[in-house]
Amino acid sequence: MLARNDVRVLVASQPIDFRAGINRLVALTAHALLADPYCGDLFVFRSKRSDRLKMLYWDGSGIVLLTKWLEEGSFRWPPVQGGVVVLSGAQYAALLSGLDWTKLVVREVKKPVLAG
Repeated sequence: MLARNDVRVLVASQPIDFRAGINRLVALTAHALLADPYCGDLFVFRSKRSDRLKMLYWDGSGIVLLTKWLEEGSFRWPPVQGGVVVLSGAQYAALLSGLDWTKLVVREVKKPVLAG
């Protein structure tokens, strides 16, 4: 699942119990991350092993839960601390591919202003 530029990607920096299912991740999003799991943001959770992640996303009709395990290597995670790290779409794509997303330079693209 690639993130559109208008979707915020939030990575929980604390590892989770990877046995957690959809209901537990919704609760973690609401209570531990203090975010609305139904807002349309993409929430990424890491396991204690650095080669696995789970993603939670509200698509407008239901919650989607995705899991990815890397066959080789590991994901590049932010330092373990409380809270979340917000990634751009490009950083998220790099993370999902197992690349070092911290090397990407994030440039803000301003929306055009309609004249009139």
